[in-house]
Amino acid sequence: MSDLVIIPVASAQSLFNTSALFRIMIEAKHRNHIQGAKEAVLKTIRDRHDGEDDITVITQDAILSTFDRILTALTLTVAGIAAISLAVAGILIMNVMLISVSQRKAEIGLLKAVGATGFQVLGVFLTEAAILSMTGAILGLVLAYSGMGVILRLFPDFPVHIPVWSVAASIFTAQATGILFGVLPARRAAALDPVQALSRR
Repeated sequence: MSDLVIIPVASAQSLFNTSALFRIMIEAKHRNHIQGAKEAVLKTIRDRHDGEDDITVITQDAILSTFDRILTALTLTVAGIAAISLAVAGILIMNVMLISVSQRKAEIGLLKAVGATGFQVLGVFLTEAAILSMTGAILGLVLAYSGMGVILRLFPDFPVHIPVWSVAASIFTAQATGILFGVLPARRAAALDPVQALSRR
C-alpha cells in the first residue's frame, strides 16, 4: 500500500488509454458489513454484465483466513519443537540430578543422620532442580533478547517485540519442567538409608 497512488477514474482511463477497469477496491464501513458489501458488488456486476458473475471478489476475511491457517500450522510446528526441547531439557536435568544424588550419598546420609527428614531432603533436591531450571530460563531469555536486538538492528522497520506474558510463561514452564523431572532423583535421595548412604553403598 505504500506504493499506491489514488487518482480519479477518468484520469486513469485517459492516462492508460483504456475504458476498462482491472481492479476495484471497495472499503466497507465496518467489518460486519463486508459480507453485505460483497453481495452488493456481485449483484451490481451481475446486473450490468447480463447476469454473468465474471469477476472475483476477494475480501480481507478471505486473506486473513489464509494467513490464519498458515500461522496455525507454524504455531503447531513451533509448539511441537518446543515440546521436544522441553522433554530433552527435562531428561537432562533428571540425569544431572541422578548423578548428583549418586555422588552426594555421604552428604545425604549426614543430613539424615543429624535429623533431616525425607521431606527436607526432597525439598533440597527439588530446590536444586528449580535453580537449574531458572538458570536455563534466564539464559534463554538473554539469548532471545539478544536475537531480538540483532533483528531490530538488521531490519529496523520490522516490528519485533517480546510480550511480557511470554516471559512469565517461559519462566513458569521452565520451573514446572525442572521440578517435574527432578521429582524422581529427589525421591531417590529422600529414600536413602542414612547408614548405607554414609557408607556410600
